[in-house]
Amino acid sequence: ITEKSNDSLRRSNLIAASQYVDAYWIHFLFSDATKQIIDFESFLRAARNEMTTKHLSIPEFRKFEVRYRNLSWNDYEMCFPFESLYEGQI
Repeated sequence: ITEKSNDSLRRSNLIAASQYVDAYWIHFLFSDATKQIIDFESFLRAARNEMTTKHLSIPEFRKFEVRYRNLSWNDYEMCFPFESLYEGQI
């Protein structure tokens, strides 16, 4: 598959499922069967923005949703793009 084909496949890929695991961990399953488990704790602890640090509260953290291929909290108050999630890098 060429690089262009890989880009095309990635653009058509979706988050098929997301599930809270524990603490600040979320498991993702993508439509191409790729799986990622991402720990958001270090990102949240390093944050200085109050809109982000409030998600250190586990009940707040668990309120995530997948919207338009992105992971979002509180109507995009905090958001991670599909590509970062797919690569397992935040």
